[in-house]
Amino acid sequence: MADIIRLKNINKIYGEKIKTQVLFDINLSFNEGSFNSIIGESGSGKSTMLNIIGTLDKPSSGEVHIGELRTDTLDKQALARLRNQTIGFIFQFHYLLPEFTAKENILMPYKIHNYTVPKDVDKWADELLELVGLTKVSKNLANDMSGGQQQRTAIARALINRPRIILADEPTGNLDSDTTENVYKILRDINERFKTTFVIITHDQRIAEKTDRIIEVKDGKIHLDVKR
Repeated sequence: MADIIRLKNINKIYGEKIKTQVLFDINLSFNEGSFNSIIGESGSGKSTMLNIIGTLDKPSSGEVHIGELRTDTLDKQALARLRNQTIGFIFQFHYLLPEFTAKENILMPYKIHNYTVPKDVDKWADELLELVGLTKVSKNLANDMSGGQQQRTAIARALINRPRIILADEPTGNLDSDTTENVYKILRDINERFKTTFVIITHDQRIAEKTDRIIEVKDGKIHLDVKR
């Protein structure tokens, strides 16, 4: 199976006068369609690594490849296009727009580059609402949904442009155990149904143990890499 993400000799240093290195010579790749978790203590560098994969941050040195593209050399416009079309993001906080409904929030990434929504995309949004179990609240404003419903809306939003990669940073961090299990099942279902590549940062050992690969980051280095 081909690699869809490759990090080559990645270093990340913050600061000018006082320099702090948070990633040290990271070499890591992910197969297309794989379901992976990254674990590690706060400050270990795992979120920095995810941000570099997602092109939200650039490495101080090294190469980042997403599919056929080397992303660390792309300009801002090309990066924005790549993020919108190839990568879906799910964060610990859902970042829904409160003045819009669940369905409108889901459609937002598509509407960034398209003024009108064609019938096939509108139908896809409805299919995503059904996939995450939100058909009955599709017209609810974001603030009129529970925390679990808001997070499931964020998952559907990440999928609207049919990305090849989903990057999730503590996607169940604010949820109770039952809702966490429900969200995990949705993520796994998406992975199996659409062959979407997942890289999930989590502190939840139960979630990590259900992924196909666990990568532990410690002091900015890969401490453990276990394929299950």
